[in-house]
Amino acid sequence: MALAGLAQRLASLCYERHLAVPLWPLLPLSWAFGALVALRRWLYRRGALRSCQLSVPVVVVGNLTVGGSGKTPLVLWLVRCLREHGWHPGIISRGYGGSGQVCSVEANSPSSLVGDEPLLLARRGGVPVFVGRDRPAAGRALLAAHPECDVIVADDGLQHYRLQRACELVVFDARGAGNGRLLPAGPLRESLRRLSQADAVVWNGLPEHAVVAAAGKLPQGEMRLVGERFVAASGAPRSCAASDLRGRNLHAIAGIGDPQRFFRQLRALGLDFAAHPFPDHHRYQAADLAFARDGVLLMTEKDAVKCGPLVAGEAWVLPVDAVIGSPPCQPALFETILEKLHGRTPA
Repeated sequence: MALAGLAQRLASLCYERHLAVPLWPLLPLSWAFGALVALRRWLYRRGALRSCQLSVPVVVVGNLTVGGSGKTPLVLWLVRCLREHGWHPGIISRGYGGSGQVCSVEANSPSSLVGDEPLLLARRGGVPVFVGRDRPAAGRALLAAHPECDVIVADDGLQHYRLQRACELVVFDARGAGNGRLLPAGPLRESLRRLSQADAVVWNGLPEHAVVAAAGKLPQGEMRLVGERFVAASGAPRSCAASDLRGRNLHAIAGIGDPQRFFRQLRALGLDFAAHPFPDHHRYQAADLAFARDGVLLMTEKDAVKCGPLVAGEAWVLPVDAVIGSPPCQPALFETILEKLHGRTPA
């Protein structure tokens, strides 16, 4: 847990608006990283490094920052919208935390093989999901197994330039670009200038000025994560309201990019609890949850796909759905996606 705490602290430093003093020695590494990233992208754009185009259009849902920002619920929203408009989507992902091999993700797949987020997508999405470190290979495998698919949604992969794409959605949460520095002195995988080549920005939280300015005239949508009823972590068909949990000895865990986002959501539901943040994609052990033996454990869906078998006592999961504007498919944002899928420039 000491290493986990250190990782959380370093991540929080990167997201501070002003560069923290301990990170100054990392600036030369940050500059070198930025040069390598720019060179790699230039080589792909010039054709010196080869990229792959699949037989169907690809929509990439990614981010410029390290850590989660809300891509998974946005992927589920997009898949739902596409299906409502007559498309037959499939999902590909790297499968972070898994083996990296190309394979299909089923509802009962082990997270150690396929990763936590793809497993959640397979359980919630209702569409084929394939994972693999080689995303073009994952896409080809999905299309071979499911030839009815006519569009692929790539969960993450904004920087995976080997896979050509028709549309890019970049997700930010309320932390924005943090201190605005590239790795390892900041949270950015690429410069904010990269937004000029994207197609839309989606905000999971309040927009941050530096990112809004860099996005310019790109379409932007604000996403809310909505969820009020808890379901049993055991998988039993039971649910409860937040009011049923008030006044009890509650412990909440969150192994996501920004654990405080989940904790804020619980407090908004009127719950008082002990918060236990973990690093993103944390591989839980039974000992990690020992503090909740005499209480009630609350967790995210992403944590539940890994923690379910480890929970000894009472535990509840809070499912959430992304809502972007009103009605559920915000016209401007989704119209941008449809235009790109049809090969047209948005008006």
